[in-house]
Amino acid sequence: MRELYGQFSMSINNTLPVTLADHLVLLGGISANRVRLSPPPSLAAMEDLITAHQQGSLCELVDGTLVEKAIGYEQSVVAATILRIIGWYVSKRGLGLVSGADGFFQLQSSTRGPDVAFVARERLPNGKMPGQAYPQIAPNLVVEVLSPGNTVAEMARKRMEYFHAGVQVVWMVDCHNRSVAVYTSSTQVQVLGEVDAIEGGAALAGFTTQVGAFFADLDFGI
Repeated sequence: MRELYGQFSMSINNTLPVTLADHLVLLGGISANRVRLSPPPSLAAMEDLITAHQQGSLCELVDGTLVEKAIGYEQSVVAATILRIIGWYVSKRGLGLVSGADGFFQLQSSTRGPDVAFVARERLPNGKMPGQAYPQIAPNLVVEVLSPGNTVAEMARKRMEYFHAGVQVVWMVDCHNRSVAVYTSSTQVQVLGEVDAIEGGAALAGFTTQVGAFFADLDFGI
């Protein structure tokens, strides 16, 4: 973890990698297949991210590099279920806004699109919907549903970025094991199984549900 933090620090301090292999390490050891070469790595800007999205490519902007998100149908179904559960709770109480995987946030060293994110009313500009397509806001709660293309280092870097920006709680959802790793910092974690109750904690006070509810649709048709 210390080595990874050093790599992340080098990244946010704009220290350029020497080789493509170095760059992939900084991005979290991801596959080169997910890195777009136009514009060249390290030279992409927000305008390039917008263009990629307009062309239908779901990318994140990391260290000036367009990185395609790792996706999967199973993961999308679970993310939609979580969004629905959280969204109902938030909407009923007027607590803020809940977004899906195509809702992007400008963080300090990247622009990320969490699978699900909750932003409390207090963090919204004047308590209203942001006017920016990619707001410079740190969500209170971030949910990432792990896809086969994600690496351990990539998700660790994401967590550090989220907490560095001011996110309060991060849920890492594992469809294979039907569990959720609840992070309250980049290193403090509690892993919950299907029969356990999960709470919103400091990010979403009062929210609670059974972890198994997130995975209910995976048994569809059985």
